Amino acid sequence: MSVTTYSLRVRLKSLGGNTSGVALLEFAFMLPILLLMSLVGAELTNYIITRMRVSQIALHIADNAARIGSGSQLQAKTINEADIYDLFEGANLQSEELDLKARGRVILSDVEPMESSTSRYKIGWKRCFGAQTSYVQKYPGPGDATTNLTGVGPTGRQAIAPSGGATMFVEVYYKYRPLIETSFSPAPDMVETAAMMVRDRRDLVGGNNGVYPVAGLTPLTC
Repeated sequence: MSVTTYSLRVRLKSLGGNTSGVALLEFAFMLPILLLMSLVGAELTNYIITRMRVSQIALHIADNAARIGSGSQLQAKTINEADIYDLFEGANLQSEELDLKARGRVILSDVEPMESSTSRYKIGWKRCFGAQTSYVQKYPGPGDATTNLTGVGPTGRQAIAPSGGATMFVEVYYKYRPLIETSFSPAPDMVETAAMMVRDRRDLVGGNNGVYPVAGLTPLTC
């Protein structure tokens, strides 16, 4: 046996027991899996945070809509189209990088009791905001009546209004913008609802069913 052959056999034999590169090899195999898990985790976290923010926006719109209006303690408060413009613009500013105006649709409904019944309700007026006009409202849905309602909203969580008062019901649709890939997150279409009872006495009959016109402002009807 030549020296060269013997030396080669010795080297090959020593390599058989050498484990110094095993960890690096295992890491190379695991890296794609770890990277995928990290990306999925980041996408799901962003989705959950976005959904929470959309839910908070819906609640704030309902709360602010229940508070708007002008008037003294001796008279019923009145609201006008400018109040509603300000309400929606405030919600858009609050959404910040979510860009509610471009990626969402807000539907604000005024729920009032029917004059003829204490347990039935109607939609007094409705205003909409946002560029996602293809979204079809769920509550009440297309073709549903807007009077003689048992309430407005998801089954078991319907909003109603007190006698002589009103409740602001808000439905917010938002088209989720993924960080990485839509397939890493649940359905991109988010819908959140919220309702808040109007605190003070409000004029529900003046103007256009309770909303007074403002010169130069087109009502944000749906």
